[in-house]
Amino acid sequence: MTDVVNWSCEDVEQWLEANNFTRYRQLLCEEHKIDGLALLSLTEDDLRRPPLNIPVLGDVKRLVIKINILHQENQAELRSFAHLNGSVGDNRTNIYSPPRLNISNSSDWEYAQSAMGSPSLRGRCSQSLDPEIWKTVLSFVYVFAVTLLTALVMVVVHDRVPDMQKFPPLPDFFLDNMPYVSWAFEACELVGLTLSLMWCAILFFHKHRFILMRRMFSLAGTIFLLRCITMFITSLSVPGAHLQCSGKTYGSFWTKLERAFEIWKGCGMTLQGVRTCGDYMFSGHTAIITLLNFFITEYTPQQKAYLLHMMSWVLNVFGIFFILAAHEHYSIDVFISFYLSSRLFMYYHTLANNRSLMQQDAERTRVWFPMFSFFESKCDGVVPNQFEWPLPSPYTIFQYFQNKLKVS
Repeated sequence: MTDVVNWSCEDVEQWLEANNFTRYRQLLCEEHKIDGLALLSLTEDDLRRPPLNIPVLGDVKRLVIKINILHQENQAELRSFAHLNGSVGDNRTNIYSPPRLNISNSSDWEYAQSAMGSPSLRGRCSQSLDPEIWKTVLSFVYVFAVTLLTALVMVVVHDRVPDMQKFPPLPDFFLDNMPYVSWAFEACELVGLTLSLMWCAILFFHKHRFILMRRMFSLAGTIFLLRCITMFITSLSVPGAHLQCSGKTYGSFWTKLERAFEIWKGCGMTLQGVRTCGDYMFSGHTAIITLLNFFITEYTPQQKAYLLHMMSWVLNVFGIFFILAAHEHYSIDVFISFYLSSRLFMYYHTLANNRSLMQQDAERTRVWFPMFSFFESKCDGVVPNQFEWPLPSPYTIFQYFQNKLKVS
């Protein structure tokens, strides 16, 4: 149905339904007999003024944008009609030019471009940047609860670790050809700490730090919730003979909770004296360093922070290498973790940075990613990388106390 100029009123009705304009089907097609050619001739003024009088401005804008897209798809037919119309005489109305939007500001123009798939969308900054600190607090509560649940699941799966005598390490191309390096896992955790310090410094100076923290907490919580599921469903044999793992029974539920709190308090890190077994299928260390790398590179300037980005990626790659060199995870654990973490980050930010996609996928995101719709309800585009000094200057503090002394 791309030959719009030959559409009947019934075809226009189908087009309106397909583009969520069902409410205007009776007005346009039944009352005013709008067929394909008439549809292409509609302008924004036609839609807003009598006899149509469409009262909803957003619907008017979206309808004109969709008609513009039809013009783009039917250029050849329109040119042929314009040629025929021109041969009749000069006193003609140019109904074949695309209807124009009455664009009063750059935001409307960028929105129109986004609906038509313009590449310039990638540089569009959000017009609404409310920090919504209370949502950031909720996201922290979410990741806090998920990390506690993760620690508890680690205790549970530890009881189900397969006996190494019956179930030796599985064949793994990388581990079978990489000698065991005893200090490598500690080196990986040092890489994670370095990336964490870099990210904390960015948060400290970033103007929109609360939005960034909210996104970090929600993504980290979701990834570790997925990790809980994968750990609980399948228990793999240990990846290396150096891991002296055997099923442990922690007794009562309260004993398990106490052990889970120890794991949570130590952040699951060997540097904190925490040793866990059975938490395979999905590497938590890989997920954390990958998320940190992606957040660092996303929320710092692309050109000015080139060296920082390169350093972040190098640390990410070396961190993954150290995990494998320590034989703490199978190669598939690291691959799955890196892929899911990076794809989820990119999916989240693609939706968050594109207002048109947010509207098109609204129902789907509510089902599969309900927190996205909640946390990003007031962000409608790219969060600009703006930095500031968050603390008051010494002169401001001096003036404050000076005014206090004058008042007293």
